[in-house]
Amino acid sequence: MAVGIFSTYDDVLPNAGPVGIWLATLVGFDSAANLAEEAKGPFRSVPRAIVGSVVAAGVLGIVFLICLTIAIEDIPRVTASESPVAAIMREQLGPPMATVLLAAVAIAFFGAGTVVMTACSRMVFAMARDGRFPAHRLMRRVNPRTRTPVPATVLILVVGLALMVALPGAALLKLITASMILPAIIYGATVVLYLAVRRRLDRRKGAFDLGRFELPVAVCALVWTLASLFILVSPAEALVPVLIVVGLLVAGGLFFAGLLLFNRPALETQPQDAAVPER
Repeated sequence: MAVGIFSTYDDVLPNAGPVGIWLATLVGFDSAANLAEEAKGPFRSVPRAIVGSVVAAGVLGIVFLICLTIAIEDIPRVTASESPVAAIMREQLGPPMATVLLAAVAIAFFGAGTVVMTACSRMVFAMARDGRFPAHRLMRRVNPRTRTPVPATVLILVVGLALMVALPGAALLKLITASMILPAIIYGATVVLYLAVRRRLDRRKGAFDLGRFELPVAVCALVWTLASLFILVSPAEALVPVLIVVGLLVAGGLFFAGLLLFNRPALETQPQDAAVPER
């Protein structure tokens, strides 16, 4: 998985530096949270899954980065290459092994794409179930046999395919970069909201709890998120991805304002059932 991520972000973040590339391995750990309603004992299993994924991705990513750096024989030539990671692998392992690793990259990306589609479809379903998504009556439907949100899943699949077909390679890479910036903003906003309401949150017996380390970890997470955002948006090449993110935030803000003005009860009430059967 780390191989696939690093190979892609050779092109996406060429000027973000090693830290910027390493950040790519730490995006998407919250997918476990998006599937919490389908997990057993989510108050314990989901936080553990998130922590485990961050630790695994961080350790494997930094080890992979160190190994790549040590393996460089000609820095100017590797730097000038269109795909430095692939070039290093070919030099050190030979074309046959490089081909095998590229096959692993393809498998890793397929798996990552499946996870992203699953997580996004669950977010669409959750928002639609709460009446906070366009066409929510359709998107909240759940297949009675598989208990999965089929319309929401199909929507994410269609949008993904449309973007891949409509956007040329360079534009698609800009969109991928934006998909790293936006989660960092969401993570930061989540931490800020948590810090604001933490004293009013209920404590569940047996749930995951950091105890006395709760506040220090939250503050460190916020600092890390701010540093990550700075690294992601500071390169000159990040202008287009930043504009994409700003456009998405504006669109979301307008939709939120529409709910406030015309459907405020949807923002003030919670559904009684976690799933709405398809009819």
